[in-house]
Amino acid sequence: MQPAVSEPIASRASIGGHPIHPMIIHFPVAALLGLVATDAAYWVTADPFWARAGLWLAGIGSIGGWVASIAGLVDLLTVPRIRQKITAWCHSILAVMMLSIATLNWLVRYVDHVTEFSAGGPLLSVLTAVLIALTALIGGQLVYEHAVGVRATK
Repeated sequence: MQPAVSEPIASRASIGGHPIHPMIIHFPVAALLGLVATDAAYWVTADPFWARAGLWLAGIGSIGGWVASIAGLVDLLTVPRIRQKITAWCHSILAVMMLSIATLNWLVRYVDHVTEFSAGGPLLSVLTAVLIALTALIGGQLVYEHAVGVRATK
């Protein structure tokens, strides 16, 4: 059993004490994970609708992910107790890697949308999904083991 955290670590990027990053990260994550399903649907049906849907999901996921990362970056850089945690740095490094690959995926789809669908997109989608899982696991550790962004109740 993990020892209790002595004092929760408050988020500076918050609204009414509620951290912004975990509030908005779910939308881009859902878009980027949905991208794997649209890629599979395109491969099975060859319906161009799924290629267009994938282009939109890749764009929404990438842009939304970078926006959500700003709130996380504010906390990482302005809260000394967060900055001291190796887990926080691992989470942020994995997130940047994942968002870079997701953005590349979007750009590949945007260029291919004009010509044709390529196999590069689905491979990048699966890699993005794996990195999302790892990043989320470490993000969960920040919340549940280190009490980052948790507000103490009395």
